[in-house]
Amino acid sequence: MKTITIPSATISRLPVYLRSLGDMPPTQATISSEQLAQIVGLNSAQVRKDLSYLGAAGVRGVGYGVAELRVDLREALGLTHGYGVAIVGAGNLGAALSNYGGFEAWGFEMSAILDTDAAKIGESLGGLLIEDLVDLERIVKQRDVAIGIVATPASSAQDVVNRFVKAGVRSILNFAPAIVQVPSGVVVRRVDLSTELQILTYHLHHNEAAG
Repeated sequence: MKTITIPSATISRLPVYLRSLGDMPPTQATISSEQLAQIVGLNSAQVRKDLSYLGAAGVRGVGYGVAELRVDLREALGLTHGYGVAIVGAGNLGAALSNYGGFEAWGFEMSAILDTDAAKIGESLGGLLIEDLVDLERIVKQRDVAIGIVATPASSAQDVVNRFVKAGVRSILNFAPAIVQVPSGVVVRRVDLSTELQILTYHLHHNEAAG
């Protein structure tokens, strides 16, 4: 398949489109850009522009084929084969992530969960045994781990990221409340719950002031 160059802003919206299509009734064969735009909270022109990067062209008066568009989105997002995922941090957040059953449907396989706490190592969590972080490099290689998740305290995040990078992992999702540094060629996505809450309080405050 030819590599598609897609703007970052569009990439961030593709998973939303894919999830929205997954919520469509099985009997719905087509969807218009207007309907999809209404579901995701965008305008139809933006939806059409985003989908055009995939080579998807809707039929005037008919729209897009739901099944075909889902295939296009999955291919663009690289979801056509499974990816091994390793979580570091078996605390509350790590436990919640390992117990979440929705990853496999999107092509992600929870391959390992690791920690440094001797009291946790060997326990079962989400169908996986908690393993010692000392074995991270071996586990990444043997289980073909492609994505690392950091669910540790902030003080440990950079060390864990360094370990992932050294082991050859080039895609990292960081839940720790810390900004980490990585070399060129490694992609880190940060999920900061406190920042998201502050954004919500901003809107809450301004909506109350306007009301």
